[in-house]
Amino acid sequence: MILITGASGYVGSHIARKFVQAGEQVRGLVYNPERLKKEGRLEGLPIEWAAGDVTRPESLTQAMQGIGAVIHTVAIAIERGSRTYEAVNYTGTVNVVEAARAAGVKRFIYLSQLGASADLPYRFMASKGKAQEYVARSGLDWTSLRPAVIWGPEDEFANTFARLVPLTPVIFPIVGDENAKFQSVWVDDVAAAVVKILADDSTVGQSYELAGPEVMTLEEIERRTLQAIGARRIFIPFPMPLLRTVVWLMEKLLPAPPVTRNLLELLAIPNTTPDNQMARFVDSPRPFTVENIAPYMRKFRVRDTLAQYFSK
Repeated sequence: MILITGASGYVGSHIARKFVQAGEQVRGLVYNPERLKKEGRLEGLPIEWAAGDVTRPESLTQAMQGIGAVIHTVAIAIERGSRTYEAVNYTGTVNVVEAARAAGVKRFIYLSQLGASADLPYRFMASKGKAQEYVARSGLDWTSLRPAVIWGPEDEFANTFARLVPLTPVIFPIVGDENAKFQSVWVDDVAAAVVKILADDSTVGQSYELAGPEVMTLEEIERRTLQAIGARRIFIPFPMPLLRTVVWLMEKLLPAPPVTRNLLELLAIPNTTPDNQMARFVDSPRPFTVENIAPYMRKFRVRDTLAQYFSK
């Protein structure tokens, strides 16, 4: 049986679905079972669910029983209260690794982040980099995946821009400059890669960078997103000092801001790779095109956007 941490989350749910389709037995570790019922992403699938919190080691013991492999996807991009990058992304990973070792689980696949490094001054990327290093030193049969920004139906990437549309009826901010480049990767391509990696013993002890087939600026991503939902706007570049001020205000005023200053810092790191290994696992990786995103992108209403920003 395979244990997927964060199986009800955005990426974890796609990975869980792929494994079920491949005929594997799946146990999903979820932080909030009630939210699982509400979201209904995997409703009807033969998945065994276990409640657990990666920040509480004692809650992981039971979930590890009878497990042959762990797929660890739990991470946060935006901090809330005590759920910090260090507590969830790093220490949470340490807790999952140690729980796996204690239960005699050997195979461990860790979903890291493209560009993550413990040496970076950016706390999010440093937390993922430290976690990746811990996994590599664990003595487990590990594989680390380092995907670029992942796009898909429930992402907080293109959908972040789509949510801004009802609040920007005339102009739309261009975020970042020509140096803010992305090689975003389709969520189901990442999920397919995980399934193939688990079945391939030659991947043990390896780290793979996974990205999409095209490099784009953030402006190109914004334009394609708006085109996909049929929104017309005048695009205006936002200078970084002004953008930092706006984001600072959102952090102060909104319980769930769409972006934080910590994430804004990441624009300084190109989200691209010259060593893209996706073709090893997926024959035709899906590009981020208007035709590919239009089927799932929806038009958000003002109340939808505000409800998201003011949720707790």
